[in-house]
Amino acid sequence: SLEEFDLETERLISDLLGQASDLLHAYEYAELGEAGGLVNMTDEAPEGTGMDSHRQSLLQRYRVLESCVSELEARRVTEPKQKKVGQTLIGPQIAEHMSTEVRSLSQEATLREAGQLMQKWKLGSLLLTDNQSYVGLITDSVLAREVVANGMNPNTTPAKMCMRKPVVAIEGDRPIIDAVRMMKDQATRHLAVTQDGQIIGVISVSNILRYYSGVV
Repeated sequence: SLEEFDLETERLISDLLGQASDLLHAYEYAELGEAGGLVNMTDEAPEGTGMDSHRQSLLQRYRVLESCVSELEARRVTEPKQKKVGQTLIGPQIAEHMSTEVRSLSQEATLREAGQLMQKWKLGSLLLTDNQSYVGLITDSVLAREVVANGMNPNTTPAKMCMRKPVVAIEGDRPIIDAVRMMKDQATRHLAVTQDGQIIGVISVSNILRYYSGVV
């Protein structure tokens, strides 16, 4: 659930950046939709658009998480280098920190079914299929927004109505910082991870934050 995600995220930010971190306070404000003055919202929410408060709150959360990752990357870069000869300077591969549990659902399944499976498997996203091919991805935040804020009926609305397509994917042998950049460029918290064109996992903002917890 979004509440569980918020609690886990607050714990991660506190562990990584400290309880006095401005970004922890910004995330707490974002949960209330009141972090607009603390994070850059100009691209998604220009003045006068009338964006609903729930969607604005989700976007503010995303911006704070972007800032957290940027802060952690800056710290990593400025840390004294104590690496062994021959060790890469660009960080580990994405495949080392992705979730290898690839879960999927038919795009014709209802939003309720998608939500129930995410809760059962404790996942923030599901890949959606059509004739056994991956055609899109749905996240818990998008599902919550469409049902709660936009009034979609979870019992009758197919998941494909809320999926992001095509699937945004990145090769697993690329450095983890490339996943950070792609998430920012594509405005997403989840990426499918591929090897030789086949999806082998999923990496999320939470996976990346956990990686940085070991290097700062």
